[in-house]
Amino acid sequence: MPTIIDGKGLAQTMQERLKETIAKETTMKTPGLVVLLVGEDPASQTYVKNKELAATRIGIHSKIERLSHTITQEELLERIAFYNRHEDFHGILVQLPLPKHIDEAKIVEAIDPKKDVDGFHPMNLGHLFAGTPEMIPCTPYGIMEMFNAYEIDLTGKHAVVIGRSNIVGKPMAQLLLAQNATVTMAHSKTKELAALAKTADILVVAIGRGHFVTQEFIKEGAVVIDVGMNRDDKGKLIGDVKFDEVAPLTSFITPVPKGVGPMTITMLMQQTYEAAKRQERSKLENKLS
Repeated sequence: MPTIIDGKGLAQTMQERLKETIAKETTMKTPGLVVLLVGEDPASQTYVKNKELAATRIGIHSKIERLSHTITQEELLERIAFYNRHEDFHGILVQLPLPKHIDEAKIVEAIDPKKDVDGFHPMNLGHLFAGTPEMIPCTPYGIMEMFNAYEIDLTGKHAVVIGRSNIVGKPMAQLLLAQNATVTMAHSKTKELAALAKTADILVVAIGRGHFVTQEFIKEGAVVIDVGMNRDDKGKLIGDVKFDEVAPLTSFITPVPKGVGPMTITMLMQQTYEAAKRQERSKLENKLS
């Protein structure tokens, strides 16, 4: 029988540890996170609410600024500039996706890299690719914490990542490489995708298609990480992996829900705390110099 990776349980443990760490801090300001939420997208509303609940639980000062879907790009850039200067907020997160009239790349680039707790700024992605990570995209970061917690050795393993987004696929590949895995990047246009996936010791699926991965994709004993968040015809939350069919072939597998999702939020909180520490330390050094 496979081991079901309990992302929700691991996230709770890590959040409790972070709460204790923050409570013991006596020399720094309370970590602050602001989330800019544009429009009324239901999924975004849910994600942001979950982030706010986690921040409150942990002891992070959280603010959600809700903005109209008609906001102009310039107005949104002005809000980001305001929080870049605001010393009470150490992390800035702009909830994606944004309305089509706004250029997401320009918005991400406008965030101060030191406050980019999502890890999407080109400078932070550059640090990751150079092997000197500072802010890491939270979903891949959470997956690496899962491997660590479950003592899954990546050295020399063949890892296949299905999905090539800047949010999951590309940074995931870099983090796996850094732990000495041999990585193959695949995507929806990859030929004979199932056959390729079947060679993987570690399979990370982030393609955004419900129940796309079936038993034909799985090497016996593989570790399978399902990043997918989709809705079936009945509105039920499902992953990219057909769990009931795939699980018996695996050694470890993440469920959906209660798998990767809670870890993504946890790493966001962790990076907000780390950003606060760096910024407070920098202010102190500037005063002393």
